[in-house]
Amino acid sequence: MRKNSVKNTRINGEVQRVLAQIIRGEIKDPRIAPMTSVVAVEVAPDLKTCKAWISVLGDEKAQTDTLAGLKSAEGYIRGQLARTINLRNTPQITFIMDQSIAYGVSMSKRIDEVVASDREVAGESKGNEDEENQ
Repeated sequence: MRKNSVKNTRINGEVQRVLAQIIRGEIKDPRIAPMTSVVAVEVAPDLKTCKAWISVLGDEKAQTDTLAGLKSAEGYIRGQLARTINLRNTPQITFIMDQSIAYGVSMSKRIDEVVASDREVAGESKGNEDEENQ
């Protein structure tokens, strides 16, 4: 099975959906933040390994606690995944913290700051031109 095949894409989507359900509803670990989402899943073509990118709404401590909680519950999650999805092999899950949302927010703030400073500079230069014309 190729990495970008239709079958692999379908398996990635199904594993992502089931992982999100398991994390949201079945794990009772208090370390896992309530606002945890599965951003993306990439199952290897041989179905032996799986990378799951996780996003947590909260501070750095909430993110590290959630990652630790998910790693400790990995066996339970894998068992539930095996019961829910009928695959030849149930993949070994590796959880990775996804920083793309936080990165996007910080870049948006930087862009807003640059635009605001450009407006201030443009306003000052326009005010100087008005004074010179009078």
